[in-house]
Amino acid sequence: MKTYPKEYIAACRARVEDNLRAYRKQVGKEPSPEFESRYFNDQVLLLDHMFVHRLSGVEGKDGNPLNEVRVIVNSLLLNSGKLQVEKLPEWPNSAVSGLKLPPEKSLLKLKPGDEIRLTEADFVKLSKAFFAEIEKKYG
Repeated sequence: MKTYPKEYIAACRARVEDNLRAYRKQVGKEPSPEFESRYFNDQVLLLDHMFVHRLSGVEGKDGNPLNEVRVIVNSLLLNSGKLQVEKLPEWPNSAVSGLKLPPEKSLLKLKPGDEIRLTEADFVKLSKAFFAEIEKKYG
């Protein structure tokens, strides 16, 4: 897709915010690190899926928040939760050709091979930047 209706983007953002409120209500102030990372790793899958049909040509390959979400999702699903930016030999569709995600430019500063264990703060930072980029490029 080249564009998404503003109402759709707003509804997706509201769903993410509702999930954050529900999480905070259920776990209080001391979530277990294991539950927190499992929950927010899965929330990134949801975030990506809501915009899964976005055209990568519009998205770009410069290490923006949309790229970071795409890389995290591919890594969670295809690389046992370890960050990978390059295509995996056994999974030719596991990455976008030519995509760059330098750790120093990324929001979460993950390096290839790092285990993905998102915290609430990581997800909030990533989702806010993701929605800002969606609105800018697809809204």
